[in-house]
Parts: sequence; C-alpha cells; structure tokens
Amino acid sequence: MTNETRETRIKRLIYRSRYTGTKETDILLGSFATRHLAGLDESLLDEYETLIENSDPDLYMWISGRRPVPPEWDGEIMRLLKTFRIDD
Repeated sequence: MTNETRETRIKRLIYRSRYTGTKETDILLGSFATRHLAGLDESLLDEYETLIENSDPDLYMWISGRRPVPPEWDGEIMRLLKTFRIDD
C-alpha cells in the first residue's frame, strides 16, 4: 500500500479494528482506533497495525491482563490499550 494516504490508512485500520472476528475485541479495538489512531505518529501506527495481526483471543487476554504480554508486543500501543476505557 505504498500509495495509501495517512487518512486512508487510518480508515482501513479503524475498519480492521471494528471487524476482528471476536465481539469483545471488535468493541475494544474499534473504540480505541476510532478515538486514538488519528493522533498517533507513523511509528505508533506501524506498531498498532502489526499488533492487531495477532489472534483475537491473544489480544484480548493480553489487553485484559488475563495473560502476560509477550515482550515483543509489550510496547507503547499495548500500554495505551491496557489503560484505555471505552466509557471515558
């Protein structure tokens, strides 16, 4: 997607976040993406995009704190996701 604009990339990532395949993850990632992706720099967008390629159950367990986050995924985006509250 070399010709993809920032705006298109963010829209694509929001869409991908809303339709992960697991309702809980759809709600969590969709809300997070809608609220925060536009404010992230390119490196954090890269980190987010790579992170959401993990399986939905893994993402949910890591974000909810039910399983430890593997070191390779325990970056800035994971910290933001773990403190994110949908109702804020």
